[in-house]
Amino acid sequence: MNRLRESSPQRKRQKVSPSLTNEESILYNLIYSKKDIGIWTGDMKRETNLPVTVFNKTLKELMSKSMIKEVTTIQNKGRKHYMAIEFEPSKEITGGNWYTDGKLDTDFIAALKDVCFKYISKQKVSTLDGFLEWSKKNGIFNSEVTPTQVEDIMKTLVLDDAIVEVTSNGYGDFASIPVGRVCYKCKSNVKVKGELKYGLVPYIPCFACPRISFCSPDGVVSPRTCVYYDKWHVLEVIHI
Repeated sequence: MNRLRESSPQRKRQKVSPSLTNEESILYNLIYSKKDIGIWTGDMKRETNLPVTVFNKTLKELMSKSMIKEVTTIQNKGRKHYMAIEFEPSKEITGGNWYTDGKLDTDFIAALKDVCFKYISKQKVSTLDGFLEWSKKNGIFNSEVTPTQVEDIMKTLVLDDAIVEVTSNGYGDFASIPVGRVCYKCKSNVKVKGELKYGLVPYIPCFACPRISFCSPDGVVSPRTCVYYDKWHVLEVIHI
């Protein structure tokens, strides 16, 4: 949150067009000051104290002048949320890489999870970079897949007990991987053939969790101590 609240002196105040009315200037400056987190209309009304009719007219005028835009938030999808046109919505309100227009992209998650699992099954062992290089070289996905997204998927597969995170020792299956590199391999009791079913993917709490990068089976943040994961794991993924 510190990153969102920090601002340089030069950007604290936006230059306002002379054509704006006093009410438009007040409302626009407030919206602009919220930068990439934007602001809910209810908070705007309270902070500007403008009469309802004046507020609605002013908001509409700023929209027509393309100075502000409405954005969708995952926290409150039913609330109208606005930000200055110059900013792109923060991950804190859009949900990050896994969300599109405020909705969890379950098809993409399922596809990436399936491809990751099958690739590791075939390779026996793989690093995150190895999977990324292979997927890009073979044009597996139409859109770019980021290292963060793949890391999230790998962590989820570990939590699903489908793969394990290990460190290369440079021998056997690890011969092509530098010693000490973190890599992933399938568990011996997991079937390679068949597919994973993903009807429950929308309910996995990990994808929207801000602490997922700190989560590991033996870490301070762990599925063993996570109340949200405990509730979800009752409905664990079914293997064919």
